[in-house]
Amino acid sequence: MLAEELIVDHIPPLKPTDTGETALNWMDDYKVRHLTVVDNTKYLGTISESDVLGLSDPSDEVGRHREMLSPIFVMQNQHIFEVVKVVNDHKLSIIPVLDENEEYLGAITIAQLMKIIADMPVANNPGGIIVLELNNNDYSLPHIASIIEENNTKILGTFVTSHPDSTKMHLTIKVTSVDIASIIASLQRHEYSITFSNDSGRAGADLRDRFDSFMNYMNI
Repeated sequence: MLAEELIVDHIPPLKPTDTGETALNWMDDYKVRHLTVVDNTKYLGTISESDVLGLSDPSDEVGRHREMLSPIFVMQNQHIFEVVKVVNDHKLSIIPVLDENEEYLGAITIAQLMKIIADMPVANNPGGIIVLELNNNDYSLPHIASIIEENNTKILGTFVTSHPDSTKMHLTIKVTSVDIASIIASLQRHEYSITFSNDSGRAGADLRDRFDSFMNYMNI
C-alpha cells in the first residue's frame, strides 16, 4: 500500500493567511498536533501545536512564521512502512504527501496508519505469536520457516527488533495455528531461545483491546 492510497480527505491544509488561532481550533477539531501549510498546491511545511502556542500573538498569520514550518513529507509512491518510519522518526500526528513535482496531494494521519495496520492480516487474522531471541549472525528466516512449516503451519508475518549496541535481535513471528505448542517444542529442539509465546485467542483479544484503547484515547 502506497502513501497516495492512505490520504485522508477530511483535514484541510492551512493557508499562509490563516492565523494561529485557526490552527489551534482545527487541531482540536481534528484531534491532531500538526497541520500542513499550503499555498495553492505548493507545500510550505508542517506546523506543530507547540510552535503555535509559542506565538506571542496567536492572531498572527502562520505564513509570517515560516521559520517554524517543518519541511518533512513523503512522496506519493512511498510504501506504508516507509511512511510509518518517517512519522515515528519525527513524532508527527500528520504527514503530508507530495507528487513527483513536489506539489501537495493531501495528508495522512497517525490514526489512519493505525487503522490500516490493525486491518492487515498479520494483525487481524487469528494465530499464535512467538518471539525468538537470536544472535544477529544466527538469523536465518528460511530455516525458522521450515521448522514452522514442518508443523503444518504457515507464517502470517514477521518483524525484527534490535538495538544498535547489542549483538542480539528479537524476531516476532505470527503463525496461522492456534495451537503453537508443537512449534515451540520444535524450535526448542533446534536450540532457539523463546522469550514470549501466546495463543491466538488471548493474544488477538489483547491486541484488539489495546488498539481500541488507543483509538478511544485519540477520540477516533
